[in-house]
Amino acid sequence: MTDPKSLYEHDFAAWAHQQAEALRAAARGGSNQLLDWENLAEEIESLGTAQRSALDSYIMRIIQHLVKLEYSPAAEPRNGWRHTIRLARLQVERRVEFNPSLRRELGYFVEKESHRGVELAIADLEEHGEIDEVEANVLRRARYSEEQVLGDWFPEEPPR
Repeated sequence: MTDPKSLYEHDFAAWAHQQAEALRAAARGGSNQLLDWENLAEEIESLGTAQRSALDSYIMRIIQHLVKLEYSPAAEPRNGWRHTIRLARLQVERRVEFNPSLRRELGYFVEKESHRGVELAIADLEEHGEIDEVEANVLRRARYSEEQVLGDWFPEEPPR
């Protein structure tokens, strides 16, 4: 078992999980402390869950903007989409830096958020009349690798 203070300083999400388990074990052991052990454990655990949720959100946004960069014919908002992608990639990296145990889950997050990111991009593109239903169905099959989403990759500019 890793020292809790050290774990707290180096991997908050892992610390929250460890502490929630320790609280549950104390409750099962019949501690005489007047604490709401299970709800306290759930609240501590939710702090780690918040780190995962933030990663989901950043990754979904990256995918949404990669799709728009790849499929939108619009010229004007492209720099903003690239800026948003770079910022979200940085935010993912910072979350993982402070929660290294989440690094091994990044591929899962990319896979899980692909559908949502694509659907948001489709809604944006449809709202601006940039795609029709046939094109939307093609986009629904679009998938990006972990490296494409979190690396330096950007799609080629569409022909104008």
